Amino acid sequence: MLKATTTALSETYRLALLDLDGVVYYGKQPVPHASASITEAQRLGMTIEYTTNNSSRMQGVVAGQLHGFGLDVQPWQVITSSVVAARMVARHVPAGARVLVVGADHLRDEVAKHGLVIVDNAKDDPAAVIQGWYPQMTWQQMAEAAYAVEAGAQYFVTNRDLTIPREQGIAPGCGSMIQAVVNATGVEPLASAGKPESAMYDEARMLAAHDGETMVSVAQSLAIGDRLDTDIEAGNRGGYDSLLVLTGVTDERLLMCAPAALRPTYIARDLRGLNVPHPGVERLADGDWRCGGMTATWRDGAVAVSDTTSIDALRAACALIWDRMDNGADAAGIALPQFHLDD
Repeated sequence: MLKATTTALSETYRLALLDLDGVVYYGKQPVPHASASITEAQRLGMTIEYTTNNSSRMQGVVAGQLHGFGLDVQPWQVITSSVVAARMVARHVPAGARVLVVGADHLRDEVAKHGLVIVDNAKDDPAAVIQGWYPQMTWQQMAEAAYAVEAGAQYFVTNRDLTIPREQGIAPGCGSMIQAVVNATGVEPLASAGKPESAMYDEARMLAAHDGETMVSVAQSLAIGDRLDTDIEAGNRGGYDSLLVLTGVTDERLLMCAPAALRPTYIARDLRGLNVPHPGVERLADGDWRCGGMTATWRDGAVAVSDTTSIDALRAACALIWDRMDNGADAAGIALPQFHLDD
């Protein structure tokens, strides 16, 4: 169930594990209020780490884009799935081992940073295969990965997103290309660096503890994102509290019908919710739910709220519906309120 705080989230937690696309920017365009909210959170003492499943963009490139939005960002604050995957592989193979890399230059650079030898051919007997996403990937490269995995190489991937949004529409993502190797070999990846696995958040905490700093605990870290099935699920898998912002792919209906594994700890319209306290939700004696003076009511299979423009009313509605779902109700059979939260 949703939590409450008496202070702003940026004062309650020490480290923000912040998703990028749909949270901070839309492609090349900034998300409204994001930059100012992040700057204010940093002023209040919060450390910001940017976490993304994208395995092809260099950390410096992403940091440069964020600089363009007025943010003070160092490359080390950008945690890509290539960064996480390379660190993951380095822990599983001997120093100086050969690794077959199928991915963009960023992934190859990260693997090389760990002193591993990059090869492109299964005949070089690699100890591991690491596969990421990039648009130039060929059948031959996937075949070499399959040959190496069949021969016993450990198999790692940067993320398992089946699709990726592009300018012309939805295109095959890393997970679709991985599936070709899985289909050929019958071998599932040993580990995935990207969300919804929690490894990215765990690695981000390690990387934030640079220059001898003490690593921030899970309890003092907050996962922030716009996707229930990646950002929020990764937080839940790793025991992290999470903030869902409604600036990306998740809308109010998806949120209200979320199964337990995909439910966030906090809900906000946008990143301005990072710098304010969050009111609690409570069940009233008559069965209604209340949050911040707003109520959600159950009547004959339908949910009504006191104000469809209120984020507190949405929080109350989520609490009511999640409680019903946890007690056997089918979300598909519930008539949901229509919210209008844009401001």
